[in-house]
Amino acid sequence: MIPTIIVHGGAKTISQDKVAANNAGCIAAAEAGWIVLISGGTATEAVEAAIRVLEADPTFNASLGATLNSDGEVELDAAIMEGSLSWGAVAAVQGIRHPISVARQIMDEKPRLLVARGAERYAADNGAEMCKKEVLIASEQWQQWQEDRKVLDRPNTVGCVALDASGVLAAGTSTGGTTNQQSGRVGDSAVVGCGLYADNKLGACSTTGDGESIIPVVLAKTAIDLLTGDRHPDEAAQMAIDTLASKIKGEAGCILLDRQGRMGWAFNSSHMAGAYMTVGQDKVAAFTGK
Repeated sequence: MIPTIIVHGGAKTISQDKVAANNAGCIAAAEAGWIVLISGGTATEAVEAAIRVLEADPTFNASLGATLNSDGEVELDAAIMEGSLSWGAVAAVQGIRHPISVARQIMDEKPRLLVARGAERYAADNGAEMCKKEVLIASEQWQQWQEDRKVLDRPNTVGCVALDASGVLAAGTSTGGTTNQQSGRVGDSAVVGCGLYADNKLGACSTTGDGESIIPVVLAKTAIDLLTGDRHPDEAAQMAIDTLASKIKGEAGCILLDRQGRMGWAFNSSHMAGAYMTVGQDKVAAFTGK
């Protein structure tokens, strides 16, 4: 199999002065995951490594730099899934620096979806990187929340999909949700089939956008199902976004990888930040448009 990785930094409007930061962050994330893949690591390890980079970058809406909820707090969701159908997720958590790593920790346990204080206790008890919840509030987001300003370029959800040399696929998502969301709100990112999906027989997908629009059309699973018949991921991704747009109002995007290592992405927002790497490329390629 041909190791391949693609990441996204969210679908939304990206102002011109933030294009460089979005490109740099996505490139760094893809590079981190790529190092894992070419060192013989698994797709799941690569996805976790890539998303950790995005979670630590205040450019993106995940962990540090996440949007603030109605209480002026950072509340995070994350999930990871392997093509064997193993998965783990956390939702509505605070004070966890890397929720994607906690999601990975619970992939093979029951329950596999933990929320709020229970998830935080599990994270602390199992050695996750914890911090005071205020530490994850970036100054820009705090100022915007205080001034009640409309936020145009806080991309929704970061994500990654990867294929390793053994032919295993994995997908992951992580998010701070939407600006001023109701405390306790959970979107698509932690919901298997909606914010992410991976099946070694078909492909892997991570989505981004309006969770309340993504969930009812089960966007990630819809995109994966559209890979049947050897359809190219570019076409399948666009068909999935078109399906959403035909049924419900909302912005969304997705990145998609099939079992051959072919990749694709699509979105109906103004922009979507992303980057990818595969065998034969000299360096990671970045994009904010199609």
